[in-house]
Amino acid sequence: MVLHSAVVAFAVSIFAIVAYQDLRTRRISNALSLAIVALGLARIVLTAQMVDAGFTLAAAILIFAVSFALFQYGAIGGGDAKIVPATALLVGYRELLSFLLLMSLCGGVLALVTLAADRLDPAVRCLRRAARAASAPDVDRGGVAAERPTVPYGVAVATAGVITLLAGR
Repeated sequence: MVLHSAVVAFAVSIFAIVAYQDLRTRRISNALSLAIVALGLARIVLTAQMVDAGFTLAAAILIFAVSFALFQYGAIGGGDAKIVPATALLVGYRELLSFLLLMSLCGGVLALVTLAADRLDPAVRCLRRAARAASAPDVDRGGVAAERPTVPYGVAVATAGVITLLAGR
């Protein structure tokens, strides 16, 4: 039980970094996704239930395939495509539907807030434009950076992951 609590505590810390990093840079580092995967595998080993482990691994692989396809079509970012299946591995298949529902709700609220902030605050748009110019901008046919707001969905994934882990204790 102490090891399980340690895994959850480390996960909460990593998710806080994921949310902060995604808010600031709109990027989630591979190291953070791999850390969540490692914690998920540690949690599987600690439970020592082979059937649950198999279902959890299968679910995480399926979610990775779906998120990779969404990334290929440009629907989600690469960091999001990696952190979602990593989190699915961590929360386990029994809590997976709760996590996905909560992630969707948090993401919807986050998208609404992002869109509202983008429409209401010209300073926010100016900052986003500068951030996009500093990173790899999407360029339209006229050579001008695209003006579409991005949603830091890692915040929604991290929030739903933390709530799911704490509620499932």
